[in-house]
Amino acid sequence: MHDENASKTLPWYRDGLRFKCTECGKCCTGSPGYVWVTEQEIDSMAKQIDLSVELFKRKYLRQRDNRYALAEKKSQNRDCIFLKDNKCTIYQARPAQCRTFPFWKENLNSEESWKLASEACEGIHDQAPLIPYSIIQELLER
Repeated sequence: MHDENASKTLPWYRDGLRFKCTECGKCCTGSPGYVWVTEQEIDSMAKQIDLSVELFKRKYLRQRDNRYALAEKKSQNRDCIFLKDNKCTIYQARPAQCRTFPFWKENLNSEESWKLASEACEGIHDQAPLIPYSIIQELLER
């Protein structure tokens, strides 16, 4: 039985969205910003590259408002510190903020927001696999 009222309350992407990461690295470059990390993520990333948590924090993180964020390269384009040859060197241990892109609230506010995200992310296109609404909601809750 189809509940018409329920479908009206679901967001515009209720039928899912098309996306397949191409590992192009474009989401890891460009404008300055913050990739916030938790203590658990810090531990996982440190283990991935075989460093103590203390050394990892000193070498790869910056602190802002009592939180940790990944450092950026000092270059003009402000790439993520872990981006090398357009690939993430800690891909298996990357933070949730990275794992959930492009399914961020700001990209899902409207169809226009999603279209803007597609201009920067080559993984958003009509031939990409359909990511179901339920998966998108799970990603939003991370």
